[in-house]
Amino acid sequence: MQHWFTYPTNIDPVAIHLGPIAIHWYGIAYLVAFVCVYLWLSRPEGRRRLGLTKEQIQDFLFYALIGVLVGGRTFFVINDVISKHDLSFYLSNPLNFVAVWNGGMAFHGGLVGVLVAIVLFVRKHPGLKFNVLGDEVVVMLPLGIALVRLVNFINDELWGDVCNPDHPWCMIPKDTAVWQGYYRHPAQLYEAVLDILTLPVVLLVYRLKPKDGVVAWTWFTIYGITRSVAEIWRQADFTWMGLTGGQLYALPMIVIGLAGIVYCATRPAPRTETAPEAAG
Repeated sequence: MQHWFTYPTNIDPVAIHLGPIAIHWYGIAYLVAFVCVYLWLSRPEGRRRLGLTKEQIQDFLFYALIGVLVGGRTFFVINDVISKHDLSFYLSNPLNFVAVWNGGMAFHGGLVGVLVAIVLFVRKHPGLKFNVLGDEVVVMLPLGIALVRLVNFINDELWGDVCNPDHPWCMIPKDTAVWQGYYRHPAQLYEAVLDILTLPVVLLVYRLKPKDGVVAWTWFTIYGITRSVAEIWRQADFTWMGLTGGQLYALPMIVIGLAGIVYCATRPAPRTETAPEAAG
């Protein structure tokens, strides 16, 4: 069968070399994602609704960054140990526990970390509501996640199952020793496309100005759906009762998200347009 694409083997996971310093595409993707979130939160409408200054928004992003790094890396290490039974790899060199510069971040762990960051930040700003901050934060998440999935492709990781029968859009990964030289589904790109398609849906819901929390839970639900679908082709690290590890995390998000939408939409409280704190 004639295949449409060949994996570009000359792609380097390192975007820029500055002497001994190597700047990875992985780090750039996270940086761009955080910049997009910052620009969205700090626009005049966002600051009015949140009741935060630009400096306070920067403070929140620091909370979120710590949450993403700690949560994402912790979940990755746990999943890696469960799937590969390779605890000795980490114990032999404890630096491996925190080596995020080599890649290896679990999305759901990062999500938990951000949720914790939001809770802590809201406690620091009593006039700010969890649902209001959540509504604003999630709008740019589809773009950020899509960028990270593109970097997964660049890093030659998170490939899908072997194409059987082969499909013309499948590719042979660069590292044939790891991926056995078979044509595989580019599952990273599938998920990137699904995430990009989520963006206009979330923006549309946001523009409808629903009650506080509806936008956040809408994204939460849609991500659960798109991730569950993407996992159909992604090679699983481990499975349980026919479900991949990713689906075990993602499917409950659909149920929780729908419950959150119903709860927020039926509450008597109106949408918050201006928080008590003065935006500067």
